Amino acid sequence: MTAVSNDRVTLPVLRQMKADSVKIVGVVAWDTPTAAIADRAGVDLISVGDTVGVHLWGHATPLEVTMDEMVLVARAVRRGVRRALVSCDFPFGPLQSGPDAAIAAALRLVKEAGVDVVKLDGAIDFPECVTAIERAGIPVIAQFGITPQTALRQGVAYESAAEAQIPPEMIAGMVDEARSLERAGASMLNFTNSGLAAGTAVAAAVAIPVLGGFGGGPWLDGRIRLMHAAVGAAASTLDRKALDAYAAVARVEFDAISTYAEDVRSGRQIKGGVAG
Repeated sequence: MTAVSNDRVTLPVLRQMKADSVKIVGVVAWDTPTAAIADRAGVDLISVGDTVGVHLWGHATPLEVTMDEMVLVARAVRRGVRRALVSCDFPFGPLQSGPDAAIAAALRLVKEAGVDVVKLDGAIDFPECVTAIERAGIPVIAQFGITPQTALRQGVAYESAAEAQIPPEMIAGMVDEARSLERAGASMLNFTNSGLAAGTAVAAAVAIPVLGGFGGGPWLDGRIRLMHAAVGAAASTLDRKALDAYAAVARVEFDAISTYAEDVRSGRQIKGGVAG
């Protein structure tokens, strides 16, 4: 196992990692204990994703998450992190409302939650907001790539976009978008559904790190994975025959709580000395 440095991760560090072809490790987390575990494991970036609304709180879509909720979750993650860079997604709304609203939202995340970077989903449509936030002294991770909407326009199936044969002209357009976001001031890019051909071209075209989650791969400068998914923590994993994760936390928790329930019902002393 690779030794983990105790030095704080900074944007210049991540940029140097790209230059040195050292892969950047990112995870999405929503709470203090999970963030602390990821930080101690040596990840470089911990992203507070708006996916918290769907996966943790049961919202129908990520669009329902509010700014107050994102600040609350970002505070929790910040308390668990000592080394990694902390990023937080904008909820839907501030970016779409223009530069002034975007700056106000970014300032709130930095001042109230202590995040290091803000992440803007769909940033390619709002380059003026990227520039405005960066000029205010707050670094930006700009998200772009194949979304359900762009996939429909280009005739590419979103669910398999990373494996699809993306037309060369579409790849050229993605390279142009990446360079445009770099010129706008973005410190990093989050390339959604990059695929091998487009991902390789984009990563080579810009000096800033290009990371990816869904649809990404080793052709990028690094990866971001939902920690909830990486460790198999979702209840839905209990019903799967094959586990596509690094652990089966949901199964461990299910078995443990089942045993706890048996101890209580049998009149045995329970385990775990921490008061609840």
